[in-house]
Amino acid sequence: MQAMLLCYFLFSLLGSEAAPGADEVKYLPGLQKQPSFKQYSGYLSVANGKHLHYWFVESQKEPSSDPVVLWLNGGPGCSSLDGLLTEHGPFLIQDDGVTLQYNPYSWNKISNVLYLESPAGVGFSYADDQNYVTNDTEVSMNNYLALKEFFRLFPEFSKNELFLTGESYGGIYIPTLAERVMEDESLNLQGVAVGNGMSSYEMNDNSLVYFAYYHGLLGSRLWSELQTFCCKGGKCNFYDNHNHNCSLSLSEVQDIVYSSGLNMYNLYAPCPGGVRQRVSIEKGELVIRDLGNSFISHQWTQLWNQKLRGLASLHRNVRLDPPCTNSTPSSLYLNNPFVRGALHISPKALDWVICSSEVNLNYGRLYMDVRKQYLKLLSALKYRVLVYNGDVDMACNFMGDEWFVESLHQQVEVQRRPWLYDDEEGRQVGGFVKEFDNIAFLTIKGSGHMVPTDKPIAAYAMFSRFITRQPY
Repeated sequence: MQAMLLCYFLFSLLGSEAAPGADEVKYLPGLQKQPSFKQYSGYLSVANGKHLHYWFVESQKEPSSDPVVLWLNGGPGCSSLDGLLTEHGPFLIQDDGVTLQYNPYSWNKISNVLYLESPAGVGFSYADDQNYVTNDTEVSMNNYLALKEFFRLFPEFSKNELFLTGESYGGIYIPTLAERVMEDESLNLQGVAVGNGMSSYEMNDNSLVYFAYYHGLLGSRLWSELQTFCCKGGKCNFYDNHNHNCSLSLSEVQDIVYSSGLNMYNLYAPCPGGVRQRVSIEKGELVIRDLGNSFISHQWTQLWNQKLRGLASLHRNVRLDPPCTNSTPSSLYLNNPFVRGALHISPKALDWVICSSEVNLNYGRLYMDVRKQYLKLLSALKYRVLVYNGDVDMACNFMGDEWFVESLHQQVEVQRRPWLYDDEEGRQVGGFVKEFDNIAFLTIKGSGHMVPTDKPIAAYAMFSRFITRQPY
């Protein structure tokens, strides 16, 4: 760690300047009209010859004073450009893979947003030695170094309020990064927000079985067997239960949730492209459609990953696609040579894919929960923390994250209540929120894993209240 920091500080002695002109995106293909705000795309060099690609969009309001918001997608191994192009970026990719349309609910309406492709090997980010084996600790350090490098390149934003936000495995990325950032007084950290995040493997796995049963997926026979074999004294263990009959029942749950054709990211949404096998050959590529952030049995996860590594070793071209996700439009757009040129993408970067199989299958998951990181943030008594969940997601379900926030035992300020927002139909219930001293847990009604995609108006209302410290 000290060596990494020394490398960074020696590099920073080279001096600082205003926003790097060479990184400014002067013309972005696919838009009928170029944006009025400035945007930049380039690389933030971190430790050990790693280069993380960033895309920075300035605020459409007051960029000089509006907050800087970091956004990280999850995986591990998935690109944050998916967040930009399909969730809350200023322009959204259309089905033709060529056209961009302006997003009326873009988060850069009121903030400067930094989309970072992390770790190296994800999207357009790369390492000089092409070694993409990494782990939670190394990633949090490199994300921290990337932030430091960003503010060296953009010193005019260094005093702005800073918020760290992310989704899915960002539930690990964001609090582990925040733990480092809060100790650096040069960074004006004000808060963190995590959407449908992995906060605790145990709570996520245990709650998913309840979620599945109460959403009508399991049936009375299977539920009765789960109660008999996995529960004792009123407490159920669906996470690491060694009872053989429990394991058999959990395998049934596993098949229903992940293999029956349901959209694991939104139970009530169709599966784009239809139901397909997890592993298939398409156009000469081995396509692996399985990127659950956690599975019912942690041991099962390890066995499945070994199987995937074996398959991947037999094929040069491996693509890892999240199930029921159509990444074709984004892939077509970002791999267009004119777009790569406009974004100043290095020739050393690989073709863009939504998720990197190499990063995902070689990733060291060191944190089974992030309780310690949250308690450290909350003990500072000055950061605004938001945990939010679409309530029909099965990858990181709302119940597990609600249990996690409750387990932090913070003082309740506002009891659980509906929260409201306005759309073209009038006043609507956005979901439910419970507020503690410095942390809130909030659900978005009818949304899946990617909240801004499913419920853009509600997501924007939530985000704007978060960064402006308004009541939810």
